[in-house]
Amino acid sequence: MTDVALNSRHDRAYGKNNFWERNRKSEGYLLKKKIREIAYKIIRVFLLFGMCFLILQPILNKVSVSFMEEQDLYKSTVIAVPEHFTTENYRLAAELMNYGKTLINTIVISCSIALLQIAVCTLVGYGFARFDFPLKKMWFACVLLVIIVPPQTISTSLYLHFRYFDILGIVEAIRGEGLNLRGSKIPYYLMSAGCMGLKNGLYIYMIRQFFRNIPKELEEAAYVDGCGILSTFVRIMLPDATPILTSCFLFSFVWEWTDSFYARMFMGNTSLLATQLAAIGDRVNKYVVNVVGNASGASVGYTSCMISTGILMVVIPLLILYLFAQKGFVESISSSGIKM
Repeated sequence: MTDVALNSRHDRAYGKNNFWERNRKSEGYLLKKKIREIAYKIIRVFLLFGMCFLILQPILNKVSVSFMEEQDLYKSTVIAVPEHFTTENYRLAAELMNYGKTLINTIVISCSIALLQIAVCTLVGYGFARFDFPLKKMWFACVLLVIIVPPQTISTSLYLHFRYFDILGIVEAIRGEGLNLRGSKIPYYLMSAGCMGLKNGLYIYMIRQFFRNIPKELEEAAYVDGCGILSTFVRIMLPDATPILTSCFLFSFVWEWTDSFYARMFMGNTSLLATQLAAIGDRVNKYVVNVVGNASGASVGYTSCMISTGILMVVIPLLILYLFAQKGFVESISSSGIKM
C-alpha cells in the first residue's frame, strides 16, 4: 500500500475520531445538528420530487397518449408506453387546427400586442413612479382594480362598446350608427393601447415598483448635464429598466399566446391557437362522422386523445421559446430587484 493511500485512510479515521471527540465535548450538539441537516435534505428531496411529479406527470401522460392509436386507449395493459406507436394524431390535429397559418397568426399577434402593452405600460409606470399629478392615488387604485377585477365581469360592456363603437358621437352622426369592430383585431389593439389589455395593470405595477427603486440622483445628474425629461427617460431610465421590461414582455407574450377570452370576443374571424384548440373536440367528431364514416361519432377516449395532442402542439412552441430564453428570463427576474 502506498504512502498516499495510508495518509488518506489516516485522515478519514482522524476526521471521524475528531468529529466524535468534538461531539462529546459539545454534549451531543454536533450530532443533533448533523441529523437535522440530513433530515432537511431528505425532506427537500421528497418535496422537490413531489412538486416535479405534480407538474410533469400530466404533461408526460399527454405525451404518451398523443402517440397511441385508439385501440391502445382502452387496453388495461397499456399504461405509459404505446403498444401501437403512431404520429397520425399530430398530423390530424395539425389539419384540424390549420396549424401552419394559425401558428403564424398567433406569433404575429402575440408579439405585436406584447410590444404595444410594454411600450404603453412603461410610460404609465414611469409616470406613476416619478411625477405628481391630480388624483394620482385614485388613478393608481384604478390600476390595482384592473389587476383584481377579472375581465369576465366587464364582458357585456366590452361587447356593447365595440359592437356599437363611436367617438364622441361623431361616427353615429356620419354613418347613422356606430361601427361594429367585432371580428377584427382593432378592439384588441385599442384596449392594449389604453392600458386595458390582458394583465396591463400588473405590468404597470411591476414597472412602477422598479422605477421607484432607481435613485433619483441619476435623473438629477442628467438634468444638470442638460438632458430634458424625454431624453433622460430614453437614454438613462430605459436602459436600466431592460430586466423588468424583458420579464413583462415574456409574461405578456405567454398570456396572449394562451388567451381565449379576448380572442373569442373580438377576433372570431382570426385563426389563433387558443381558439382552434377549443374547437378541436367538435372538429374531431365531425371528421369521424364525415370522413371515417362512423355515424356514432368519435369516442370519448379518442376525443380526449386529440385534445391532449392539440394542447401539446400549443405548448411546444412556448417550451422551445423558454429553452432559448431561459437564461435571459431568469437573469431579468433576478436582477429586476422589485421591492413591494
